[in-house]
Amino acid sequence: MQFPELVGRLQDVGQRISEAVARGGHQQQVQIIAVTKTHGPDAVSAAWHAGIRAVGENKVQEALDKIPLVPEPVAWHLIGHLQRNKVRHLDRFALFHALDSERLADAIADREQTSGRRTPVLVQVNCSGEASKGGFTLDSLPAVARRLREGGELEVRGAMTMAPLDAGERVLRSTFGGCRQAREVLRDAGFDASELSMGMSADYEVAVEEGATLVRLGTILFGARTQ
Repeated sequence: MQFPELVGRLQDVGQRISEAVARGGHQQQVQIIAVTKTHGPDAVSAAWHAGIRAVGENKVQEALDKIPLVPEPVAWHLIGHLQRNKVRHLDRFALFHALDSERLADAIADREQTSGRRTPVLVQVNCSGEASKGGFTLDSLPAVARRLREGGELEVRGAMTMAPLDAGERVLRSTFGGCRQAREVLRDAGFDASELSMGMSADYEVAVEEGATLVRLGTILFGARTQ
């Protein structure tokens, strides 16, 4: 059996999520997105049989190589940066987490006008101020949200952010709280934005306390990456 510890790890994570929801007081439903990057299709199948229904891939090509090899009907999420010349591949994904620029939004909108298919997206916000991270700033988001709404092509489901590695609790709460503010900005612009994609293996409990509805978990479920 591949990943024999997965079921036990998932049970532990599920319990911790439930406790974090209770502590945070947001009363949200939380979905685990199993991050299977650098793992083979066996990790996706193992996640499905353990009860996880959505998996996340950071790179389009890795996902495209893996999807045909997985017989289980998982929902594939693209959680990493997308180049504009690859927006046609969004048809393969149930949700795109990293809409991080207006140029990318325009490219997706152009594609959707010709394809007739609308891919749900999350707007990536840079709440930590790190230059190494992509996404919109909170200050710029109101104008961006209005422009996206006026265009009408994008189905914006919420916001996504990433906290700095090894951040302390104060920074984590500031970052995740900022993402929650971003979701309100999107709602004010007229989007039915319900999702908050935030929290990874090292910080998901704080993210859930701050309102996360989607947590992106890899190492804590599957162990260390193979690459």
